[in-house]
Amino acid sequence: MKILVWYLHGGWMQAFLSGSHEYLVPAETGRVMPPLPAHARRVEPDELAEADVDLVVLQRTEELDWAESLLGRRLGRDVATVFVEHNTPKQSPVSERHFLSERTDIPIVHVTHFNRLIWDCGAAPTVVIEHGIPDPGQQYSGELEALGVVINEPVRRGRVTGTDLLPAFASAGRLDCFGIAGDRLPAALGLGEDRLQVVGDLPTAHLHAELARRRAYVHPMRWTSLGLSLLEAMFLGMPVLVLDATEASRAVPPEAGALSADPAELVATADILLRDPDEARRRGAVAREAAAARYGLPRFLDDWDAVLADAHEAHARRARSRTRAPQLTTEGVAS
Repeated sequence: MKILVWYLHGGWMQAFLSGSHEYLVPAETGRVMPPLPAHARRVEPDELAEADVDLVVLQRTEELDWAESLLGRRLGRDVATVFVEHNTPKQSPVSERHFLSERTDIPIVHVTHFNRLIWDCGAAPTVVIEHGIPDPGQQYSGELEALGVVINEPVRRGRVTGTDLLPAFASAGRLDCFGIAGDRLPAALGLGEDRLQVVGDLPTAHLHAELARRRAYVHPMRWTSLGLSLLEAMFLGMPVLVLDATEASRAVPPEAGALSADPAELVATADILLRDPDEARRRGAVAREAAAARYGLPRFLDDWDAVLADAHEAHARRARSRTRAPQLTTEGVAS
């Protein structure tokens, strides 16, 4: 199939574009697009009117209008469409209506079972496709007696990402923070360099190499979808200290590090792992095995192939039903 999809959520996108379809990725002013996999190509928006697109994959609400304008076709009616919902509800945890809740012709694809449960999607068809991670390989050394965490914009997002919990972890050992816009973190938390170091935003391969040198990974997120950084840390072979919220309990067995809604329990385990590298390595092996069993890339691509095929066929059935002419009969007509 020829699929139109905007570049968003880099880790997820690289996995999605690893499939066997042809992917058209529109350029966006002011957004830098990394190199694309073999089956994907960057296109200028004005090229799309002539593109014979089979299916549109949406990830932002505004993309629905963009796609209809650029293609000159109505999504759902004139071209098969699915919407990927990456996020938890922002306004209400149980009663927020999805913007597509009245549409029966655009399926909503959730990335976690928790998100599907929490969102009110109304009449819209829904399905879950769990994350797929390109395996970076076992890289864990844990040579640095420090904890690693990846949070983008930790000060702005605050309690959502559990930023307020970081000082407790820093009390067990130095915390090294990776991600976008972490430079304001030391002042916001009142932590010195001996307790908190901001490493910054690194390219993926470099991030993996550096993260794997830290003794354990901290996942303090309160209200986010299951973070790809957590799963990547598990694939690296890192033990993980995970706040038991949203989808965490499905992804992380307690033997992979620690899983608890009590931050004090996670901090206590951090202290153990910082003092015992062998125990950290043992738990990290469990983490890698668990992640590989559930979040492998081949399963992710197979699931997507099935959903895309179903969406395309459902659209074709609707189109046939609209164009089927009414049957005429001469029964009862006088000659």
